[in-house]
Amino acid sequence: MRQSFAWWSFSVGLEPAGGPLLLERAAAIGFEGVEMLPEELWPAARAAGLELVTLTGHEIEVGFNDPANHRAVGDEVRRSIEQAAAAGIPFVIVFAGNRGAYGDEDAKAHCADGLAPLAEAAAGAGVTLLLELLNSKVDHPGYQCDHSAFGFDVVRRVSAPGLRVLFDCYHMQLMEGDLSRTLTANLELVGHVHTGGVPGRRDLDDRQEVNWRGIAGLLRHLGYEGWVGHELIPRGSAEDALAQAYELFAPPPGAHPRA
Repeated sequence: MRQSFAWWSFSVGLEPAGGPLLLERAAAIGFEGVEMLPEELWPAARAAGLELVTLTGHEIEVGFNDPANHRAVGDEVRRSIEQAAAAGIPFVIVFAGNRGAYGDEDAKAHCADGLAPLAEAAAGAGVTLLLELLNSKVDHPGYQCDHSAFGFDVVRRVSAPGLRVLFDCYHMQLMEGDLSRTLTANLELVGHVHTGGVPGRRDLDDRQEVNWRGIAGLLRHLGYEGWVGHELIPRGSAEDALAQAYELFAPPPGAHPRA
């Protein structure tokens, strides 16, 4: 596994001048990548030795669950694919959108229809689209792809290497729990994993309910070699929260990755 962190969450309250320093400190901890980073900080990330991992393809609320959105949102995603490919960013995040006129079955079919040609374009550019699972209970009221089955069904329907699920453990713990069994059953459809303390999206500590060391061990046991991105809002020091999260997912010294 390779570890990254979401810029938006760890930089809450950070003065603009502090950006390069936080990137340098994250790299010193052992992080290899940063996600959703403003373009003006891309040179600083590269100077610190961090890879740019994800780019957000379009707004969350308007997505592929409605065919009326396919052309406009699809054009936006195509531009994001081009930008990601030019910058060497491997993933572009996409969304189903908020609930509207269509129930889940129709919405899944619409998502698959809209994403299939984009997945082909992404793969041709060396990029993978990530359909993100979000909770509709707390953070994103009305979001339609709010259970893992929805996202996995869309990816299965498209059946192309250019589309995978962004499995956000924080969001899915809020909506359905059962993280370990779900990951085990569907790992081949997962392109990226996010963390965040539940509830509250805070530090991965003893004040929340997920056994993150257990999740890390499971992913190692299953042979997961992708990115794990920490997307949490630190209670205190961003550097301390980064170090704590990194340690949980770092393999024990000398451990076999599938032990």
